[in-house]
Amino acid sequence: MNRLITKRLGALLSSLLFISTISFSQFDNIDFLRSAPADGVKFVQAYISPWANAFGAGLNGGWYNTAKPHKFGGFDITTGINAGFIPASAETFDVSKIGLSNSITGTGPSSTVAGPDKSGPAMTYKDNGSGVTLASFNTPPGTNWKIIPVPTAQIGIGLPFGTELKVRFIPKINIKGGDISLWGVGIVHSIMQYLPGNKLLPFDVSLFAGYTKIQGNVPLSLKPDPNITIPKTYAPAYLAANPFDSQNLNITVAALNISAIASLNLPVITFYGGIGYSKTKTEMKLTGNFPTPVLVTTPLPHAEYNETGVKKGTDFQNMGIKNFSGLRANIGFRIKLAVITIHADYTRAQYNVLSTGLGISFR
Repeated sequence: MNRLITKRLGALLSSLLFISTISFSQFDNIDFLRSAPADGVKFVQAYISPWANAFGAGLNGGWYNTAKPHKFGGFDITTGINAGFIPASAETFDVSKIGLSNSITGTGPSSTVAGPDKSGPAMTYKDNGSGVTLASFNTPPGTNWKIIPVPTAQIGIGLPFGTELKVRFIPKINIKGGDISLWGVGIVHSIMQYLPGNKLLPFDVSLFAGYTKIQGNVPLSLKPDPNITIPKTYAPAYLAANPFDSQNLNITVAALNISAIASLNLPVITFYGGIGYSKTKTEMKLTGNFPTPVLVTTPLPHAEYNETGVKKGTDFQNMGIKNFSGLRANIGFRIKLAVITIHADYTRAQYNVLSTGLGISFR
């Protein structure tokens, strides 16, 4: 039994490392931040939103595998993977429809982080007064990664009055210069206990509410464009005064799940399901120093890197991904062999989720 749980925890952390490696490596191409801060923020929001929403959907999965709360003093330890599926409609976005300023020109469809692995349209950022080009870049390619696994580890503890407390926790893990952590809390409360003769019935009905939060710190790398001048006599002082190796994108994804759940309890197998409401919220902010080219008018108008073009994270407004919320419904089964449980379920929502898990359960 201990070996099974140890292997499952190992698989969970391996999944976390794998997904984080993919996401971190994809942020090597952030040339769009050379544009005005407000435009750079809009690119980030449009590009990363499918993964953020799939993470949120995954955080709402795997909370329960039966509607029957533990007896007082009973408990379970469960690890699982919740895979959020990204719909085809979220694989691309139109750069002309994300509200960019008139300083940027370029049109056409661009990949989101989940979209095709090819560069998007060429974009040009100009000073409108002089017509000088300050930055040119293609929107970044996607990963073709449309399934986002979200690992979870949780403990359920039986409380008095037909209630069970669930707690999720993954401590901060450092990965490739960044970090990621997760926590959550949930409550199951039995409705069946209020019905006469409930102990004679083979099914249970409960109310559930759960909240999960994942926080990540993703390292970025935006260096001065080698095609744009840094005055030779000024370059050493400029680079020394403005280290560009501490750039980060801080991401927080929160998810809320409120459901009515039911289960049919047979000797070895339990069939369960739920219907309810889910909501996610994603917030992001940049930290560090970011080099952006600026217009210099002498001796002739041209683009150049200097102190006035160094943007700090606070120069970029905090970002939020448009929340998705609405009905969710899931159905699944759990197999219990002595104290070992194995479960799987599928959730239908705006972002669908497939959940699997392994645990130990007493009482």
